[in-house]
Amino acid sequence: MTDPHPNSPLELPADDRSTSPVTGYTRAHWEAAADGLLKAAWQWATPGSALLDLPGRPSASGVRSDGLEGYARTFLAAAFRVAGADGKDPHGWLDRYADGLAAGTRTPGRDDAESWPLILDHTVFGQPMVESASVAIGLRLTRPWLWDRLDPAVQDRAEEWLRGALRHTPAPNNWYLFPYSVAGFLESVGRGDAETARARERAQDLMESWYRGQGWYADGDGRAFDHYNGWALHLYPVLDAHLSGDAELTALYGARLREHLDGFALLFGGDGAPIHFGRSLAYRFAAGSAVGLGALTGHTPLTPGASRRVISGSLRYFLDRGATGTDGLLSLGWHGPHEATLQPYSGPASPYWASKAFVSLLAPADHPLWTATEEPAPSEGPDRVLALPAPGLLVQSTRADGIVRLHNHGSDHVRPHEGESAVQDDPLYSRQAYSTVTGPTARANTADNHLAVVVAGTRSGRRAIRPLGAGGGDGWGWAASWHRPVFAGRAPMVPGLRVESVTVVRGRYELRVHRVLGAPHGARVEQTGWATGPESAVTSALHGLHGWESRDEVRAPQGTAYTPWAVLPRLGADAEGTVVLVALASLSAEPEADALDTVVSGVNVDGDTVEVCWADDSATTRIAFGPVTVTHG
Repeated sequence: MTDPHPNSPLELPADDRSTSPVTGYTRAHWEAAADGLLKAAWQWATPGSALLDLPGRPSASGVRSDGLEGYARTFLAAAFRVAGADGKDPHGWLDRYADGLAAGTRTPGRDDAESWPLILDHTVFGQPMVESASVAIGLRLTRPWLWDRLDPAVQDRAEEWLRGALRHTPAPNNWYLFPYSVAGFLESVGRGDAETARARERAQDLMESWYRGQGWYADGDGRAFDHYNGWALHLYPVLDAHLSGDAELTALYGARLREHLDGFALLFGGDGAPIHFGRSLAYRFAAGSAVGLGALTGHTPLTPGASRRVISGSLRYFLDRGATGTDGLLSLGWHGPHEATLQPYSGPASPYWASKAFVSLLAPADHPLWTATEEPAPSEGPDRVLALPAPGLLVQSTRADGIVRLHNHGSDHVRPHEGESAVQDDPLYSRQAYSTVTGPTARANTADNHLAVVVAGTRSGRRAIRPLGAGGGDGWGWAASWHRPVFAGRAPMVPGLRVESVTVVRGRYELRVHRVLGAPHGARVEQTGWATGPESAVTSALHGLHGWESRDEVRAPQGTAYTPWAVLPRLGADAEGTVVLVALASLSAEPEADALDTVVSGVNVDGDTVEVCWADDSATTRIAFGPVTVTHG
């Protein structure tokens, strides 16, 4: 018996509301979802099974690389599926991948129907290096049923192709974990040497330099903190240590995963949605992979029931909202197709990195992850405010509407070798706030959740974000940062111009305070709020408390990942020299939410110090600039 889900063609079992009272999903649903995704993708395989050429726009790497991506990323799902079932393979997935491995490595680099592209430097033709990690992990997980049964000549050819990842230069970020994973596989089958040892040592050294604390890694030498923390920077080393039984690495990386999940697990809304923030969001429910891995390995602060609530909630969220089209293929987007969510490297098979979520299937059927009754996710408990000083993030969740908001005062996508004025605006990093129910407006539309300085008709962008601290107390929290406004299409910088920003949250309210320094004569400042659609169940509000002179609404016709058309509130004021601006914002699905003009009873701005008195309990929030300090009580 199947229970068709709205907007999903996958054949899934009927909901089980006894052990899974919230999501209805059990381990059987996860297996069925994996099988359904694989079945749909394999309709597009080449005759020799080496490439899965899914329909759609090609990536920047070209169609042959895209075909390898289809093979490798679906292989990861099949490997988790079969290994988790102790080798049981009722659909014969591994036979197909064995045939494809033999065909793809026979004459790699040749222009024919089956040959895999060679692995070269990331600056030349790097995408195959990414896919080598999925191939290596898939082979490692299924060794008794696939690798050990291969002809020795195919094993040798596969090793030679994989070693391309060890002999070429990765991109300067999480890519170093791809040769790390390849080396781990080769060593696990007795093919390790000095070359594999170097790849692993290099990645481990970089991981130490990228670790910032509180369970968060930077994705490279800059300050990019996003979902790659979970589905790459934690997944690869923790899974490798788990499979190898290395107690020292398990202790090191496992402890960091546990600490990461202590905050990251809060970033899933009551509807199961992850935060819409950072790049590669087309991977969708891969966002839950670190939660499943923590449950599998025991390195998690969550109970098994809460872990399953998070991962199953995320899987069901996307399947119920049309992530797969009528053909059963994962589309390039968020709910359904959405161009603004994508990157140039996104190809038709890119969404199948969602396969990483199926790491949960490595927990056998009798594991507590599957046998425990679902418990509430962290965002379904009392209202939470969590400051994360290491990445410079502030998390705010409200139980009444299940919304989680992420206030960004530390994560950008500016690499150290780039001058920030030369970096194109990235809506997925540059905005002040993100949530589980809204997405940023597209680059060509007015930016949501943004403080812009307008000079000679040009609005500034926010590139490099320098954190100034984060903290809080019971029921409240704050985070602060500064940035240099950057102007596209004209003089990139205004000398001496600087914006310091502080966000203070309590309940559903967001106090947004900015100090603009060095504004030139004739400048204006604008503050926008959350972008919502005309049929959205959520309401965006923005209210000026000090310094703001006007309020209007701005349309975003390109919409967001959540709505095809959006509108956002905007405040405006003239500015010259140093100005301090105070506003109150909220994003809420509560039908009886109070109007913002009744929330604050008084505001006092004295030079560089701001005091805000809250009407409900007469508590006072005090913010001082230079250096930034925030108190509340």
